[in-house]
Amino acid sequence: MSSPQSTPEQLLLHFDHRIADGREDYLVTPSNQTAVAMVDRWPDWPDQVIALSGPAGCGKTHLSHVWCEKAKAVSIEAYDLGDADIGELLLRPAIVVENMHQLSTLGEAALFHLINGMREQGGYLLLTGIGLPGYWPAQLPDLSSRIKALHFVEIAPPDDGLLGAVLIKLFDDRQLKVSLEVISYLTPRIERSTDAARTVVAAIDEAAMVQKRRLTLPFVREVLAALDGHDQSS
Repeated sequence: MSSPQSTPEQLLLHFDHRIADGREDYLVTPSNQTAVAMVDRWPDWPDQVIALSGPAGCGKTHLSHVWCEKAKAVSIEAYDLGDADIGELLLRPAIVVENMHQLSTLGEAALFHLINGMREQGGYLLLTGIGLPGYWPAQLPDLSSRIKALHFVEIAPPDDGLLGAVLIKLFDDRQLKVSLEVISYLTPRIERSTDAARTVVAAIDEAAMVQKRRLTLPFVREVLAALDGHDQSS
């Protein structure tokens, strides 16, 4: 018995594409310039432990990766701290703890020792997370007070300039050429985050390959309407 013929959608291969994530690729606007300056001025920091906060998709992870390269830091997720070898981590000159808003109760003691240990040995610690540090979960009183006293830098949601630039970069990463008319159409109509921009660009790219369409404004309207019910005429 012969197999049914595959449709174009089934034949579509999801190739990974290169995403540039170096410092030179980080787009600087008023919404993130303070955070970028903080990374650029290292090791001339106001404190050995600094918190970097902001909404989901604002570029915290990109910026922390840039700092990791610069400071030769190791990165660990906050929810993994409970199982981590803190003694081994303290052998590093610099550490990033990502997603502090996901810190578990088991990881609190580890983080407390990490903060104290890095300060004692002259190392550097960068903590990143959604929301302000004062709202990150920390039940241990000593840890909570230390987190609330941290020097912190906040990244705001992307402004129009940054979101438009992010869209251009994401299309370029996929070797897709779009008009400024398309960018101007998308910018006010998607959620103000780089994650949302990445999702929309991926959907447009996939739809264009399946339908063998050019990235014209009418086509982009159709894709956006299919994603979230936008009125194509708006």
